[in-house]
Amino acid sequence: MPSDTMDTTTALEWTVGDLAFSFDLAPDAPVELVSAAYRGAPVLSRGTIVDVFVAGALHARAQLSYDRSMVGAGLRYVSHEEDGEGLLSIVQLDAATGAKVTTAFRRTSSASVSVSSTVEATAETLTVLAVTSLSVATAHAAGSGRYELLRGSSEWLGEGDWVQTPLSEVLRPLRLDLTGQAGRGRYRHLSTGAWSTGTVLPTGALIDTDGPSIAWQIEVTAGWLWEVSQLPDAVSLTALGPTDEEHQFAVTLEPGESFTSAPAALAVGDGLAGAIAALTAHRRAIFARRPIDATLPLVYNDYMNTLNGQPSTEKLRPLIAGAAAAGAEYFCIDAGWFTDVVDYWGNIGVWEEAPTRFTGGLAALLDEVRHHGMVPGLWLEPEIIALDSPAIDRLPDEAFFQRFGKVTVEHHRRHLDLRHPAARHHLDETVDRLVAEFGVGFFKLDYNIEPGAGTDRTGSAGEGLLGHARAFGQWLRDAQERHPDVLFENCASGAMRMDYHLLSIAHLQSTSDQMDAARYATIAAVAPLSIAPEQAGNWAYPAAEMSDGELRTTMVNGLAGRLYLSGFLDRLSPAQRESVHRFTAAHKDIRHELAQATPFWPHGVPGWDDDILTLAYRTPTRGLLFVWTRGLGGELALPGDLASATPLVVDGPAWGVSHDDDGTVLRVPGGPDAAVFEFSAS
Repeated sequence: MPSDTMDTTTALEWTVGDLAFSFDLAPDAPVELVSAAYRGAPVLSRGTIVDVFVAGALHARAQLSYDRSMVGAGLRYVSHEEDGEGLLSIVQLDAATGAKVTTAFRRTSSASVSVSSTVEATAETLTVLAVTSLSVATAHAAGSGRYELLRGSSEWLGEGDWVQTPLSEVLRPLRLDLTGQAGRGRYRHLSTGAWSTGTVLPTGALIDTDGPSIAWQIEVTAGWLWEVSQLPDAVSLTALGPTDEEHQFAVTLEPGESFTSAPAALAVGDGLAGAIAALTAHRRAIFARRPIDATLPLVYNDYMNTLNGQPSTEKLRPLIAGAAAAGAEYFCIDAGWFTDVVDYWGNIGVWEEAPTRFTGGLAALLDEVRHHGMVPGLWLEPEIIALDSPAIDRLPDEAFFQRFGKVTVEHHRRHLDLRHPAARHHLDETVDRLVAEFGVGFFKLDYNIEPGAGTDRTGSAGEGLLGHARAFGQWLRDAQERHPDVLFENCASGAMRMDYHLLSIAHLQSTSDQMDAARYATIAAVAPLSIAPEQAGNWAYPAAEMSDGELRTTMVNGLAGRLYLSGFLDRLSPAQRESVHRFTAAHKDIRHELAQATPFWPHGVPGWDDDILTLAYRTPTRGLLFVWTRGLGGELALPGDLASATPLVVDGPAWGVSHDDDGTVLRVPGGPDAAVFEFSAS
């Protein structure tokens, strides 16, 4: 119910599932989140709910972190409203600047919320430099020794290197109790440019060793930042989209105009597993699911360790037959289908079939895919036009990213600005034509350049990048609405843009371009920290040259998420082919369970160089345990309900489970090798 006037009560209680929030709506101070509890246990303590930085009004206290802003300190309660469906909106106004700020808390699961704030100029022109999406304070101090920080780094071929350490390693003990003041420093994770996950990951967690833990993620395909800093009796956590200082972001609002921050999610649960389970539920809640998405088809793609962008009718025919025999339901022709030139990058932008690459034409080849019972797919890099492409002259300069009056060129390519109608029309025409002409049912959308801070054609560079990203997301939503039976994969040189702005829309996410199956094992094992399991497209590329253990490793990589099949399947020996078919059959058996599964890591989050890696899921019907070995092997204790583990897909006598008075032990052979077990879910 809306509340436009205050009575003598200034407390607002808001309960959503397992979370209970208490706000202070006092008329003479900013609205504060007084506390938050998870199943009765304290999680958060007192702190303001939003900070806004504008030209002419930055910090109210000199410090580095994005809290205690002048506008934030000047905000006063105006009204609040609950819609009865899990949305709480709190409106505040800063009289000094005329900034009206509406902070929206939306329940997404029983233990997660999405938070964003909208800033509106009401009295005068307002140039916004930064707006916090999430601003909270923990229930305990940094120096309490209770918290461990989980954060992840990423790069091409190394998408997912996670570290869990005591919080004291990044926030040193400072004896703030002697000053009575907050610290001035911070520990921050930030990404700049368009590869939103190209260096570090927008997800993190504070694990309380003696109470509920929290996890968060920022949902933006542009610059972002999250940081932790010290208060005398708490840890301050703030999460933001692009900012002026870090991302060259500024947006100028005339009276009546507004800007909304990037959404951020806050998830709570017992330990890391509980917090990530809540975050996984949030990811599923915000995904724009269509009936076609629920089919979770097995996709074969001809690129990875296979044709590498050089398809032809002669090369593809045995792959089509092999993929169909293995049980693939979709067959995607990757890069190179649109030009006869071997170095295909210079021809990106005109999405028409190569003149001579396909004997009898591309349509005939895609008919062959359909004849084998599979849906055909094609690769696109929609946001890019190469300098040598004829399409470069079909669009005005205003349809491309620009900096300082010059069109941006990166790696001999220009970057479309989807805010411009000509750029939008180019992509609409491309997708609509390929669906109508060739019956394409799957698009792999790639993204292989980094255009820098953004485009300043209509404002700041950071604002331009954010505007384009939001326009691209809307284009993708609209394309799916026009083509409800077409699936769209999100890819960016592997997983350089695996953020949940795009993953709330796209069906599938390629998790890496890593060509070494043993190295890929870590990426597959930690992918559920970033992605819902059913969207984690883990490549499996069996090859005749692989040892039995290597083949099992690549196939288990795939089974740990959405099996994304590749490789010269036609060249496999009969025994290898039988093994691959056994794994693909197992994937079909578990894929719909993975869509309801919650991940956990029974032996800790795997490190990049660990010899033995484990990942487990609890599903509504059973548990699944994935184990990889890359060293000498050994014995691995199976705790709790994992003690009931039995083989699901295990080849070779070297794997074994034994039970004795000391517990259950898994015998792990030397690697590389991998296996899958099932256990009784409890």
